[in-house]
Amino acid sequence: MYTVAVKRDFVAQHFLTGGDWGPENEKHSHHYQVEVQLKGERLDEHGYLADIVDIEANLEDLVVYYRDRTLNELPEFAGLNPSIEHFARILWEGLASRIKAPTVSSMQVKIWEAEIAWAAYQKVL
Repeated sequence: MYTVAVKRDFVAQHFLTGGDWGPENEKHSHHYQVEVQLKGERLDEHGYLADIVDIEANLEDLVVYYRDRTLNELPEFAGLNPSIEHFARILWEGLASRIKAPTVSSMQVKIWEAEIAWAAYQKVL
């Protein structure tokens, strides 16, 4: 199995809802790091699993959208606690609709909200 990954970082804000998580219930910033991993069994005619430039551009478009915004205020988080688990799935969905590589069979999005805390969402394409 081949894997290609691209990583970006950005700052965004959120506040947790639906429970008593102390300071996490107040609006605060995180320096997020997001990594997208594409996996597949075969390479294309150029020896690539996927075009890294295309992955970078699509990931950057999403990062620009979320940078310096409050997640709770965005429509994709309506009715959701803006956890990193939900955020990983939302980013996955945004990337899955953009990245077109016939050799890719699955994709994982991993997002860190702290140096020691991350969540991931992975699904077969």
